[in-house]
Amino acid sequence: MMMIADRAPRALRTLALLLALSAPAGLAACSYSEELGRQQVLLVDPGALSQQGAQAWAQMKQTSKVSNDAAANARLRRIGGQIVAATTLRNQAWEYAVFEDKSVNAFVLPGGKVGVTTGMMNFVANDDELAAVLGHEVAHVMANHAAERYSQSALAQVGASLVGAATQNADSGLAQTLGRYAGPALQVAVLNPYSRQHELEADRIGLDLMVRAGFSARRGVELWRRMAARGGSSVPAILSTHPSDAARVQQLDAYIAARGYS
Repeated sequence: MMMIADRAPRALRTLALLLALSAPAGLAACSYSEELGRQQVLLVDPGALSQQGAQAWAQMKQTSKVSNDAAANARLRRIGGQIVAATTLRNQAWEYAVFEDKSVNAFVLPGGKVGVTTGMMNFVANDDELAAVLGHEVAHVMANHAAERYSQSALAQVGASLVGAATQNADSGLAQTLGRYAGPALQVAVLNPYSRQHELEADRIGLDLMVRAGFSARRGVELWRRMAARGGSSVPAILSTHPSDAARVQQLDAYIAARGYS
């Protein structure tokens, strides 16, 4: 019994050490986001990631086939330009490309590089749905989500390393288990939920942008409704970095009603 009583405080001291060492860095890097209405932990200047984004974009265009469909690329640039014009980032240089890929997907890289697959271009039923896609991607840039994700990953890696170092020579079963599973636990408890939060934030900001740009929010949200109807991932929501299509539609419907969007 004495050994059990002694082991518990050791595990608690490990957790206390982790919190004590990681908290000051997080607090020092906190900044308030007007767009999000919350604090963000940013350990890196969002602009510092732009060069990496440009390098990744150049590599993608070399290794992935860019569609030669002039009409599709022109449509993407036109609607993307309308969305960006509704933001405070209108003076930033944006670049768009349609990539030959049957998957229904879109992405944004730091620095304003937006890629949309031919699968997505074929899936959207109208310009409003494409505006919903592009509003979502542009919203990630406005919200500094890439810099925040980078910062969260860095803090999680530091935290896992600290736990591993603190438990390396511990004889506590609880402490050793904590060290062994610190990485996966942080992934599920911190990183994945934040990623889902980012996606839902980008959905809401994206709706605001598309409405400002003159598109219909209700017609745009039909994209996610049709995505839900075609079937989503079988990965449990807690282990997924994206919200389920059903959850996304539910929250967007509520947001549209609250804002009075048509």
